[in-house]
Amino acid sequence: MHRAATTEADLEQLIAGSDPAWVFKHSNTCPISSAAFDEFQSYLDTRPDDQAVVVVVQTQRPLSNWIATRLKHTHQSPQVFLVRSGTVLWSASHWSITAAALITARQAAGK
Repeated sequence: MHRAATTEADLEQLIAGSDPAWVFKHSNTCPISSAAFDEFQSYLDTRPDDQAVVVVVQTQRPLSNWIATRLKHTHQSPQVFLVRSGTVLWSASHWSITAAALITARQAAGK
C-alpha cells in the first residue's frame, strides 16, 4: 500500500514495524527522481501488499531531514530505504533505484 507520509510519528511506526516497509524520498523537480519514482511505482504495482510511503522533499523538508537523521543516511533524492524493526535493510539512490533492484532487496528481506 503506497501512501504519503505526513508526520514523524507515522514514519516511526512504519520504520519500527516488524514487517519490511519502503520509504521513498522524491524530488518533484528532478528528472532522475521522476525516473526512479516510475521504477518504484512499477515495483509496487507487482507488490500491492508492501507498505510504502513517499516523502516529497520540496513540500516535506522537515520530514525529509528527520528521515536522514533517524536512518543515519545522508540526504539524497531520489532515495529509497527498505526498513524493518527500526533499521535500514537496504537503500539506494538515483539511477540505482530500479524495479529489479527493489525486487532483489525485498526478496532478501523475506517475510
